[in-house]
Amino acid sequence: MKLLQNIKVLDLTNVLSGPFATLHLALAGAEVIKVENPKGGDLARKLGNVPEFNQKLMGTSFLAQNANKKSLTLNLKADEGKEIFRKLVKEADVVIENFRPGVMKRLGLSYDDLTEINPKIIYCAISGFGQEGPDSQKPAYDQIMQGLSGVMSINGDETLNPLRAGFPLCDTVAGLNAAFAVMSALFHRERSGEGQFIDVALLDSVMPLMGWVAANWLIGGKEPTLMGNDNFTAAPSGTFLTKDGYINIAANKQEQWHSVCDVLGVPELKADPRFEERDTRKKNRKALTPLLEEKLKQENTDHWVTVLNKSGVPSGAILSMQDALVADQIKFRETLSTIKDDDIGDLQLFNLTAKFSKTPGKIESPPPHLSAHTNEILERLGYTEEAISNLKNDGVI
Repeated sequence: MKLLQNIKVLDLTNVLSGPFATLHLALAGAEVIKVENPKGGDLARKLGNVPEFNQKLMGTSFLAQNANKKSLTLNLKADEGKEIFRKLVKEADVVIENFRPGVMKRLGLSYDDLTEINPKIIYCAISGFGQEGPDSQKPAYDQIMQGLSGVMSINGDETLNPLRAGFPLCDTVAGLNAAFAVMSALFHRERSGEGQFIDVALLDSVMPLMGWVAANWLIGGKEPTLMGNDNFTAAPSGTFLTKDGYINIAANKQEQWHSVCDVLGVPELKADPRFEERDTRKKNRKALTPLLEEKLKQENTDHWVTVLNKSGVPSGAILSMQDALVADQIKFRETLSTIKDDDIGDLQLFNLTAKFSKTPGKIESPPPHLSAHTNEILERLGYTEEAISNLKNDGVI
C-alpha cells in the first residue's frame, strides 16, 4: 500500500516550485501526470550544465525534480486539448499549476470551471505573490523573492551583504508548502467530501522561515545584525578556524560552553566576566572567537569534531556538497537512489526523505522523456490510434 495510492494528480507546473511539490506527491505514490506543452515541454528540460542533456530535453534541472511522473503533451489553447484536459479532470483528485494568476481563467480552466466537472477537485495554484493583491501580476523568480522577502538582507556580514542563499530557497520551500497543503486538503476531503482551492505564494512561503529573526523585531523590537556564520542565539556558536580548515561549533547551552573551555584547555574563560553569562558572551563574541581559535588552530578539524562531540558539544566539519552527498549517514538513510534511464544511463536522485514505516515512498521510474506517456493516457481515455494520430497532426499533442 502506497501513501497516496489511487490519487491522481494533474501537474501543469514548470521549472522548480511546482515540480518540487508534485515530486513529493509522486514519491508518496500518487499518479502524477505532467501536462506539458508540445513545443519543448517544461522549461527545466533545457536547463542544466550538460548541453547534450539539454538538447535531448532532459536537462539536469528537470531530472532533479521529476522522477515517478508521466509526461503527456497537450496544447491547452486548442479546443481539443481543453477537451482532453477536462476528461482527465473528471477522474483526477488534484490539479497543480504555477502560471501567472489569471492564465487558467483565460483558458477556461479555472478552479470554478473545473469544479463544474469535478466538485471534489483540489486545485493548488502556486505563484510569486499570490492570486490577488497589488503585486500579484509582477513576474517572480527565486532571486527576486529572496530580495523582497528580506532573506538577502540578513545573510552575510559587513563585507558581503546583501547575499542570496546558494540554492533556489523560495522556489523550493514554496514547493514543500504546496505539497503539505495538498496533503492537508486531501485529508480534509476524506472527512468532508469537499475539494477546495489552495493559493500558495513564494513570498508568503519563505517569510515564516525567518521566524526567530522576525520575532526579534516584531516582538522584541531588535533589528537583525549581520553576523555571517555566527549564530545570533548563542556564543560560541558558529564557524571557527582550525589547523586545516573550519569547524562548526554550537555551544548553545551553558554546560556546553563549559565543556568547550575544558576541551580546549582554557578553563579560566568560564569565570571571565566577559564570557561568564550567555547574553554577555554574545555581546563579546568578537573578543571570544580569537581566544578559542588560538587553541583550535593547534589541531585538525577531525580531531576537534571527535573530542567536542564526545564531550556533548555539537560540532561538525564543513563538507563540500560532493562530500556531503556520499557521507556514511546519507548512504545509511538511503537519501539518494540510483535509477536507470535507457537513454542517459544511471541517475542519482533524491528519495522521499520522510521515512514512513507502513507506506514508504521511493523512486520507481526515471523522469519521463517528453510525451512518453501521451498515447498510454489517451488510450485510457478511450481515444483510438487514428484519433491520436489526428491529434498529433493537428499539433494538439
